[in-house]
Amino acid sequence: MAADRSPAAAERPYTGDLPASGPQPDGSETVRVLSYNIRSLRDDRTALARVVRACDPDLVCVQESPRFWFPRPQAAWLARATGLYVLSGGPSASGPLLLGRLRALPLSVHDVLLPRMPGLHQRGFATTVLRLGRAAPCSLTSCHLSLNAAERHLQFQLLLEHLERVRAAGAAHSVVGGDFNEHPGDAGWELLAGRLRDAWATAPWGSEYTSVPERPYQRLDAVFATPGVEVLASGVPDRLPGVRPADLTAATDHLPVLAVLRIPAG
Repeated sequence: MAADRSPAAAERPYTGDLPASGPQPDGSETVRVLSYNIRSLRDDRTALARVVRACDPDLVCVQESPRFWFPRPQAAWLARATGLYVLSGGPSASGPLLLGRLRALPLSVHDVLLPRMPGLHQRGFATTVLRLGRAAPCSLTSCHLSLNAAERHLQFQLLLEHLERVRAAGAAHSVVGGDFNEHPGDAGWELLAGRLRDAWATAPWGSEYTSVPERPYQRLDAVFATPGVEVLASGVPDRLPGVRPADLTAATDHLPVLAVLRIPAG
């Protein structure tokens, strides 16, 4: 794909330590959400686990979790290796997977498989409605959209419809982490950004580009949140203390996106 046409520069200054996650005096929760395409754990999985642990996330949106070779045991390995547990996804979403800390209380699961064009990969959304502390219920979704432009645009529309159904089921707010296979400014991305906040565009921190790790030049991966969720910071954690450059390049073929969000009190 062509280089990112975003007006933002490829390099942004590192802006220091991220806010700590946890409960706030007003009942809201500060939450670290990591979105990461792990390429079916085909690369250095121990390096990948080190990256995730160094980011210290409360919630993880995984793309390309193993689908064909013992997917559930491999998801369980990833959860153990990162100190998290499986919320939903994997085979039920054809790859997208959700992990979380024990303080994330699942309320309901809404994983779906999407319509598929002949000859293209099966895609899906992994979605769990959860609650952290006294914060309002929030849905968390991981997605990995199609390489085919027509199918991908339809999937952006289906994602918005899916989030609306989940909202009707009790999610006051929504967070989406994904590999969108599209650039900021493209039609599908802008459709989603018209309804949800692009976390990097709202509160940039760290670096912008997520592909490819050896020479990042484009932003295909992002975290989005509905307007009621406050975005405190978001970006590639390539200068976060504890994240080693060698691990980022060895772990997989994408760079992770880390977002710090504040979910309002319920």
